[in-house]
Amino acid sequence: MLFSTPFSKGYWRTAVSELKDLRKLIFAALMIAACMILSRFKIPLSDGLTLNITFLARALCAAVCGPVVSIVFGAAEDTLSFFLGNSGGPYFPGYMITTVTGCIIYALFFYRARITVWRIIFAKLITNVQNVLLGSLWSAMLYSKGYIYYMTTSAWKNALYFPVQVLLLVWVLQSLLPVMHRMRWSPCQLEGDRIPWH
Repeated sequence: MLFSTPFSKGYWRTAVSELKDLRKLIFAALMIAACMILSRFKIPLSDGLTLNITFLARALCAAVCGPVVSIVFGAAEDTLSFFLGNSGGPYFPGYMITTVTGCIIYALFFYRARITVWRIIFAKLITNVQNVLLGSLWSAMLYSKGYIYYMTTSAWKNALYFPVQVLLLVWVLQSLLPVMHRMRWSPCQLEGDRIPWH
């Protein structure tokens, strides 16, 4: 069942019910493992700034499991990735807040919604903006340079990486939406073999 907006009781009742669906919880656990694997493939840029593709697993989990499971997923994924990943830096819960917020944004755009290219663009744009604003705050608190420095550096990184992220999201969702439909996790959403623009 699709909802035209996440601002309805039915949407949130359905989202809460996902906490009782064992298959969805197992899928969320698999996406945590995927994030941990994908986090190995990253390009460090500076203090607290890297390029990676973990957002793909986060967006996919949000699309399948919804915003309520995404809160649990984001908190668990960020914490486990830190403690099992041996990143070398200090653990800071602010980054968990950024991860959880990003997962909720993906869920509000993708879960039980008609996924379009424009929805993907807006979801990625908003998550990138919150990454810049919150991530820069956490970096300024942890490292020696000021907020403006980290915000400027992060904004450039996110702006340059944004088109690639959108293309990767379109490709991944376009590839997996038929599988999600066969598993009865999503209605058929492709027009032909492509995600529609609107």
